Amino acid sequence: MQSKKKSVTKTIASSLLLILLLSVATTGFAIFTLSSSLSDAEAVNVAGSMRMQSYRLAYDVKSDFPELSHHIELFESSILSPSMQSLSAWYVPKDITQDYDALIKRWQSLKGVLQSEQKSQYLDLVAGFVQQVDGFVFKLQRFSEQKLIKLAWVGGMGLGGILLISVFVVRFTRKEIVRPLHALVGASEQIQSRSFDVELNVGKQNELGILTRTFNHMAHDLGKLYKGLEQAVNEKTHRLQVANQSLEVLYRSSQELTASVITAENFQAILKQLVSLEGVEAARLEIDNPGEKSLLLYQGDDAAKDDFLSQCHVIPLTLDDQPLGSLYWRAGLPCADLGLIDNFVHILSRAIYYNHAQQQASQLLLMEERATIARELHDSLAQSLSYLKIQMSLLKRQISEIEPSVGVLKTQQVISELDTGLSSAYTQLRELLTTFRLTIKEGSFGAALSEMLKQLEEQSAVVIRLENELSSIELDAHQQVHLLQLIREATINAIKHAQASNIDVRCYEQAGEVTIRVKDDGIGFDDPQTKQDHYGMSIMQERASRLNGVLTVHSSPNQGCEIVLTYPRVKE
Repeated sequence: MQSKKKSVTKTIASSLLLILLLSVATTGFAIFTLSSSLSDAEAVNVAGSMRMQSYRLAYDVKSDFPELSHHIELFESSILSPSMQSLSAWYVPKDITQDYDALIKRWQSLKGVLQSEQKSQYLDLVAGFVQQVDGFVFKLQRFSEQKLIKLAWVGGMGLGGILLISVFVVRFTRKEIVRPLHALVGASEQIQSRSFDVELNVGKQNELGILTRTFNHMAHDLGKLYKGLEQAVNEKTHRLQVANQSLEVLYRSSQELTASVITAENFQAILKQLVSLEGVEAARLEIDNPGEKSLLLYQGDDAAKDDFLSQCHVIPLTLDDQPLGSLYWRAGLPCADLGLIDNFVHILSRAIYYNHAQQQASQLLLMEERATIARELHDSLAQSLSYLKIQMSLLKRQISEIEPSVGVLKTQQVISELDTGLSSAYTQLRELLTTFRLTIKEGSFGAALSEMLKQLEEQSAVVIRLENELSSIELDAHQQVHLLQLIREATINAIKHAQASNIDVRCYEQAGEVTIRVKDDGIGFDDPQTKQDHYGMSIMQERASRLNGVLTVHSSPNQGCEIVLTYPRVKE
């Protein structure tokens, strides 16, 4: 199995190795042949020159030339030259080696003749020696030609073998590698276009066959995985859409809790949002009120029918273990999200709780306002009227007891005091009514404060200067009313009792504390405690305590008076 898996690799590797071996063999043979042929030309030339030198020696003998000995040495150096001696190598044919050895022996014999007294015999022997040299030169030429012919044959066969093997490798590669790879590329492009119905033909059991079979399995698995992922994405998309719808419904329902006063319309809107969810067909809300009949609200078909309760789920509405009512809802298909239903139960519970809290707050606010009115009347008008009642009793007693001549003067004095008291009571009553009617209809605290001080300045000869750095956004309505009434009370006191010409009112915030300063240039006083009732300080102290602040009074005789209120900028 291992050899089958590696057949393509082994075939290509063997072919490439064979090409390499043929290339090396052909190149090696060519290099060897060329290197061995370098001395062949020289040997042929030297052998050819030996014929000329043989005839020159014959001429020297015939003419008795004195250079005979020198020419003999030249001939011997030629026949024993390196190129001639290389003919004794192993690759040179034996007949050429034997002919070369015979030439050397023949030369030694002729050399002895040339050096003897019978030199003339050389003339008879030179023709045979030249003929022997010609035969030797012809064999050298044939030997060189045969080497070139062998080189041509070997080179041609090597190139032919390399060409055949290359053609085989190319065809084998195209058939066993390129075509399967083209098929894999086409299948990959098909998969890229989200078409996973790919089934490639598995040919031989080689590497590409195994790759093709693995690719088929991969395509099949990818198809199943893609379908699963597509289904999962669709499910997730549907869940996200449902979650988005749920969040939107919860947001709209939560907006109903931001209403300044939560009414039945707000509860009805929350029920409408609940019924708009998947799996909820109808709903009924029952709000319990202690000592009263429960409030019933309906949303959806058949929610108001008597048999609705037998077809639906019931969830009690509680907050901090306090029972607030019940929610009835009828389920449908697809199934509703119980967690979302629980959120709506929580929203409805908070809405009912806030509604109860708002009702209690309204009642407390009404009771507090009534207590304020009662306190103001008791501290101002009631005391004046009580004083008048006492004076009236004295008047009646004196009139009945005194003599007519004496009682006239006393009666007039009592009547004058009664008149003064009634005028004071009337004045206080008007001021009290003005205080109760004080509103912030101007739109902001600054505008209301400016308007109020402007009216007080027009009613007197005092110059009032205002420096306000407070913002209405930082003050709630409760704080604004208390500040306006406290500043008004302090300003009226400065006008009425201090005989002031200038009054400075400054409102600012520093280090998280709100400070109100009312300063006048009036007559002032020594002991503030003795002037509490006269200046209405008790009422201002009570207002300061309601703001969780501190009210201080700084005054000296003929140095004016300064009233300072400081409280933290935190809502009650």
